Amino acid sequence: MATLFTGISELRTVSTLGTIKNAALVARDGVIEWVGPASEAPADFDGETVDFGGRAVLPGWVDSHTHMVFDGNRAAEFEARMAGQSYAAGGIAVTMEATRSAGFERLDALVAERVAAGHEGGTTTFETKTGYGLDVESEAEAARVASRHVGDVTFLGAHLVPPGEDAERYLDDVVGPMLDAVKDHVQWIDVFCERGAFDEAQSRRVLEAGKAVGLGVRVHGNQLGEGPGVALAVEMGAASVDHVNYLSDEDIAALAGSETVATLLPACDLSTREPLAPARQLVDAGVTIAIASNLNPGTSFTSSMNYCVTTAVLQQYLALDEAIAAATAGGAKALRRHNVGSGKDPQGRPAKGTLVPGAAADLHVLDADNAINLAYRPGMPVTWQTWVAGEKVYSA
Repeated sequence: MATLFTGISELRTVSTLGTIKNAALVARDGVIEWVGPASEAPADFDGETVDFGGRAVLPGWVDSHTHMVFDGNRAAEFEARMAGQSYAAGGIAVTMEATRSAGFERLDALVAERVAAGHEGGTTTFETKTGYGLDVESEAEAARVASRHVGDVTFLGAHLVPPGEDAERYLDDVVGPMLDAVKDHVQWIDVFCERGAFDEAQSRRVLEAGKAVGLGVRVHGNQLGEGPGVALAVEMGAASVDHVNYLSDEDIAALAGSETVATLLPACDLSTREPLAPARQLVDAGVTIAIASNLNPGTSFTSSMNYCVTTAVLQQYLALDEAIAAATAGGAKALRRHNVGSGKDPQGRPAKGTLVPGAAADLHVLDADNAINLAYRPGMPVTWQTWVAGEKVYSA
């Protein structure tokens, strides 16, 4: 099926094509076939035509870091933190019991709801993690649930040591029966390399086990203080290292000389009252950055990428184009779904996070004629429609 999308006031392609004014786009079978000025649209087009009525279009957000498989909430913990208590990684354990007892059907329904909420905010590509079950059965269940809804699933058994467990004995499970139980349902492995969670040696053990069974590597690092997370991620060839609130000059230089994406999680930074990740410094150093929601019940109970992009512009000193690129093409690179030529990703699939021929027809249509409204009108509902692979999944 082919569709001509027209009535586009500006098309932010997030590519060398730049922003095209008064634009049009042709998609066929979920893949972009042509983009350009509306005045140059194919004259012999014989498919469906969709008129966006003079609205701005950009690639759908690529939310490359979420924790959608959970039950319960930690509102009381959040309220206490806002009253002055400090954040510690141990809060993760509070969610564990609710998630373990939820059951497959409830978790499945919750993840479906969270994906739909993401669509309402213009997100078209999601990653999500396990990590709230923290035993073999529950982590396997989380992986199965996630794989029904999300294309990129990350095994995060090494999220925290469960209460009463010995860290080394627990890691025997993580790299043994737990990894065996989830490996057919996940694409990535991750570890919370942080004080209160796992140290460098333990984190290396987890990542090496994942690599040995063919999983890509991701790292939670440098959230609560400077530490080994960034250096370990670069050394291991991780696709991304996420949080990166506290960075040394050496960390930034290592990232700049690598293919590892630094993923910023601004909603989480605000919720934990940690310093916002140094976005401006990273971009100026030549580091590829991503912006993601970090949707989770303890430190970022939001899937609003619009909010995260707004925060990056207003508080992290990114230009609008830089923030949009981080939340689209940057997130795609963090998932290795980025454009490497002819709109394809490294595995030859339609690329995400860009609007060029060959890429996925994933569209975020704003109820505005210019994308600057994301930051200019903070908190306002600016998403009008969301399209995934040429199919409309949300309309205001």
